[in-house]
Amino acid sequence: MPAIRRPLPSTANFLRNRSQIGLRRSGDSIVPAIQMTICAVAAYAFAEYVLGHSGPIFAATSSLIALGFSRDPRLRRVLEVAVGCTLGIIMGELVLSWAGSGIWQAAVVLFLSIMLARFLDGGVIFATQLGLQSVLVILLPLPTGGPFSRSLDAVVGGCFALIITLLTPRDPRKEPQQDARKLLAELSEILRGCSQALVNSDSTAAWHALVRARNAQPLIDQMRNTLRASGELASISPAYRRYRGEIVSLKDSLEYIDYAMRNARVFTRRLTSTINNAALSDTAVQGISQLLEDAANAVDLLAVGLAERDATASAVNLHSARAELVMVAAALHPKTLGVQRIEGETLVMLFRPLMVDLLEAAGMETEEAKQALPKI
Repeated sequence: MPAIRRPLPSTANFLRNRSQIGLRRSGDSIVPAIQMTICAVAAYAFAEYVLGHSGPIFAATSSLIALGFSRDPRLRRVLEVAVGCTLGIIMGELVLSWAGSGIWQAAVVLFLSIMLARFLDGGVIFATQLGLQSVLVILLPLPTGGPFSRSLDAVVGGCFALIITLLTPRDPRKEPQQDARKLLAELSEILRGCSQALVNSDSTAAWHALVRARNAQPLIDQMRNTLRASGELASISPAYRRYRGEIVSLKDSLEYIDYAMRNARVFTRRLTSTINNAALSDTAVQGISQLLEDAANAVDLLAVGLAERDATASAVNLHSARAELVMVAAALHPKTLGVQRIEGETLVMLFRPLMVDLLEAAGMETEEAKQALPKI
């Protein structure tokens, strides 16, 4: 009789892993949760006891939306909540005065509000607030403070969120530097994967490196969002304005890292074909694989340099990264590497723009980076 497979161990491992991830995520969220709780309660109390609004729930909800756990800029979220709330009330009042209240009127105003929101702005929060407020005007009784008291409550909640943001000690460089380290660590592993695939003549491993390079795009998008939020914080907070230059430098480096990752995808795709066609001699395989390893080591130094908060240590690591990258770039000539077939030459030529991108990410000017390459 065939043995029955027992899924319990795998289920237990899944639950244990999920619990560990959940506990880690909860631990990282303690401080933001305290901030959100204080902000929501304070905004609600201010709107109720100072402004005299009855049940100002939108003061609490708008502050929660504006703070949240998202990395999107908070000032934008505050404006989306406040402006969306106001426009939604205006839309609701117009339909209410024209057609009265009811289910079909609510459907009409909701559709029109969503279409207006999408026309004015692409923000999800903006569309949600505009549609929600317009429907509430149609379906719910008028609040004691008048229809625009909810709009004022939303502004109060947003202002409290901005105050909490400004008063909370938070280095705006921390998150984008962490993102840069993660992104460059991924690129480093992709280059090492390409090197091993070449040494082992394993096109499947090269394909896996390509998939990994394609899957790195969310890391780039995440860092871009983080940089927008950090730049906003450095602009509105006097305590962090001294970091604006570093955040701009990180933003510039991110663009070149993005280009490097795109070129890594192109290179890895070509590498898969080159391995399948056995287009490289043993000498070329050894030379290119070593350059890939050296490039990966240089990317590690670049990651340390960009993630280092101490200016002196950052400059030292970036200088070392540039020196290593220049050495790799200087060797990227097909004849120097023993490449004999055109497919191998194409592979080397695709490696060259990747090195230029990394040199620019390390702070080198474009023309200087191009001059590091040997002339063909």
